[in-house]
Amino acid sequence: METGYEKDLLILPFDHRGSLLKKLFGIEGRKPTEAEAKEYALLKEMVYEGFLESVKMGVPKQTAAILVDEEFGANILKDAKAKGFMTAMPTEKSGQGEFDFEHADFKGHIKKIDPTFVKVLVRCNPEADRAMNERQLERLKKASDFSHSVGKKFIFELLVPATEQQLRQCSNDKGRYDLELRPKLMVKAMAEIQSAGIEPDVWKLEGVQRIEDSKALVKQAQQGGRKSGIITLGRGEDTEKVKEWLKVGAKVKGIIGFAVGRTIFWEPMKALHEGKISRSSAARQVAENYKMLVDLWNRERA
Repeated sequence: METGYEKDLLILPFDHRGSLLKKLFGIEGRKPTEAEAKEYALLKEMVYEGFLESVKMGVPKQTAAILVDEEFGANILKDAKAKGFMTAMPTEKSGQGEFDFEHADFKGHIKKIDPTFVKVLVRCNPEADRAMNERQLERLKKASDFSHSVGKKFIFELLVPATEQQLRQCSNDKGRYDLELRPKLMVKAMAEIQSAGIEPDVWKLEGVQRIEDSKALVKQAQQGGRKSGIITLGRGEDTEKVKEWLKVGAKVKGIIGFAVGRTIFWEPMKALHEGKISRSSAARQVAENYKMLVDLWNRERA
């Protein structure tokens, strides 16, 4: 199949597992109990209800998508597909420093869920552990090849965490790392991923603050005539920071949207979990937060 994706894509991701199980239930180093798993699945259903409500409020269906895990969201994926929405599912084991598949039989799970997009989340710093990067690339090539062989689009979420040396170079200032070093390291990592024969249709990338950095990322994504798009991820940042990133991205041809999750759903999810608000008002807040970013994107895009 031809690779690439050039239409706008505005994803509400709530495929978080380990990180939020820890935050909400204090779960670490163990599986959630049946009751905890059930409650977490219900919290995810609230986010999905908010997504559906946002479409009733005017979010365009043709660019809206959800990203949710099979473990706590299999019913959501099924329902969204039946309603004609674009869906994406993760394949990585949650909370690992090194990419590996959640299921040894990842192919069977992709076939069963039958999403529009298959997603991988990868931490890859080209100046970090070479051997680990090589092992990851080998697994990721399998994911990329298989996704395309069954007609699925492949989303590659790339995080480039700073090494200790890189942080020292920036006087231990994460903000400086994000501005001065990370954009170039991202381009370098993308080139290495492409050289390994991995072909993302969509790159899900951390935001950058300068237009020229955005353009360099697009140039790499589309190297050699590729038609891959880039979506900006939220990284759990505050709303103002996310808006800043989206305003930069919307102006650059080749950046096709965003995947912003916690910034949209975390406060309502936490308040519902703590019994401070009703399920319907939590869903309404999710809908309003998502719609606000969709509207901002479409305004800046025009």
